[in-house]
Amino acid sequence: MDQTFYITTPIYYVNDKPHIGHAYTTLACDAMARFKRLDGYRVHFLTGTDEHGQKVEKAAADAGLAPQDFTDQVSQNFRDLAVAMNFSNDDFIRTTEARHVTATQAIWRRLLAAGHIYLGKYAGWYSVRDEAFFTENEITDGKAPSGAPVEWVEEPSYFFDLSKWQEPLLEFYAANPDFIRPESRRNEVISFVKGGLRDLSVSRTSFKWGIEVPDDDQHIMYVWLDALTNYITAAGFPETDSESYQTWWPADLHMVGKDILRFHAVYWPAFLMAAGLAPPKRVFAHGWWTNEGEKISKSLGNVIDPYQLIETYGLEQTRYFLLREVPFGNDGDFSVRSMVHRMNGDLANDLGNLAQRVLSFVAKHAGGAVPAPGDLTQPDHAMLAAAEGLLARLRYHYDAQAFHRALEETWEVVGAANRYVDEQAPWTLRKTDPARMATVLYTLMETLRHLAILTQPVMPTAMGQMLDQLGVDAVARDFTALGAAGALAAGTALPAPAGIFPRFVEG
Repeated sequence: MDQTFYITTPIYYVNDKPHIGHAYTTLACDAMARFKRLDGYRVHFLTGTDEHGQKVEKAAADAGLAPQDFTDQVSQNFRDLAVAMNFSNDDFIRTTEARHVTATQAIWRRLLAAGHIYLGKYAGWYSVRDEAFFTENEITDGKAPSGAPVEWVEEPSYFFDLSKWQEPLLEFYAANPDFIRPESRRNEVISFVKGGLRDLSVSRTSFKWGIEVPDDDQHIMYVWLDALTNYITAAGFPETDSESYQTWWPADLHMVGKDILRFHAVYWPAFLMAAGLAPPKRVFAHGWWTNEGEKISKSLGNVIDPYQLIETYGLEQTRYFLLREVPFGNDGDFSVRSMVHRMNGDLANDLGNLAQRVLSFVAKHAGGAVPAPGDLTQPDHAMLAAAEGLLARLRYHYDAQAFHRALEETWEVVGAANRYVDEQAPWTLRKTDPARMATVLYTLMETLRHLAILTQPVMPTAMGQMLDQLGVDAVARDFTALGAAGALAAGTALPAPAGIFPRFVEG
């Protein structure tokens, strides 16, 4: 059976340039998408930009541009980041595209026809920055829970009958315990829904930058109903009988920051169920980054620029650090010390040095070709079993979005390989038992081949270079090549070895 996997980032708000948070979410999705592709899945990986709403209208006015010209510029920044970070997204959606306007108006019509939207009047507190409405008891000193200022809004509004969805949502969460991850976030959402839901204002009349409500051009749709619909737009909605929609919806995974979990885990499944559509299979909310222990904010001037990280530390090193340093789902701290420790410890010393030692030794003392192994001993079998056993463990961790655990397990094998080199001492065997030396080197090269293939989702370019140096054919780099099926052929000529992870020297 054809296995498919549909994964999405949130669509990013175009009122500013991309920062570490955007890079982090998309990187996690990229690693996940690459892993699934290597494991034989047909993958659809979606990212894009959220371009409507009052906040964008204001940001465009501040920049002296028409909203569409402004969003064209800022949306391009997110496309550029995807290229700079080597993201492998299959589609990039913009909410100003015709396909999305069609889909959003179609879901509105479905909700209206099913009796879940009615016209009323909205009076309450609204935060432009959060694009969200808040109740009186959520406001403290004139500010939303996020710290954003709120303003009192009174205007005619269409409402979605969210209050009717409390029990159906709770039943849905109970029937689908993995729908919200990690567990702590699931508990938060259930507690919020149990506290009672109020009908949701889903249109605005006080500004114009948005998708028009069908058959009522005085109203534009609330930006979150518009934004969330992007996930089904890209799957082919409203053509629900199409091959595209049937293949990709429901999505396997929506990856989001914890600040927008409520929209994805409460409003979105309610909208979908009300429209007679299936909810996604999982919403995973990850944590936030701090910078050297301090909360990141523009006012503190400590926003982390992904381009700066790439320029200073290197792309592959940045990708590795972001997914390895913090248990995915928790908050994490970026510090130069931690970054340098990962680069020089994990990458340069542990993996880089292992590959360099082995390949340099093969170049000098094994004729620069894959050595022919003799009979394997117990330590050789143990080393190869550890490398070949990694895939099953990594599948488990990737399926739980535990990227840090996948990398920890991988580095346990790196550590075992370094110990194996020291214990087997091929430099001594060269003089005493050249045939045994060849077996040890072959075992190490096979271990490196497994490590490189399995670490491609996180560091595709660096691991591609390692596989080049091992003489692995470009078509033998997915997971079907693991184990004996893709074993290195003795006598294969190897290119001259070159270091992949240089040590980082500050200053």
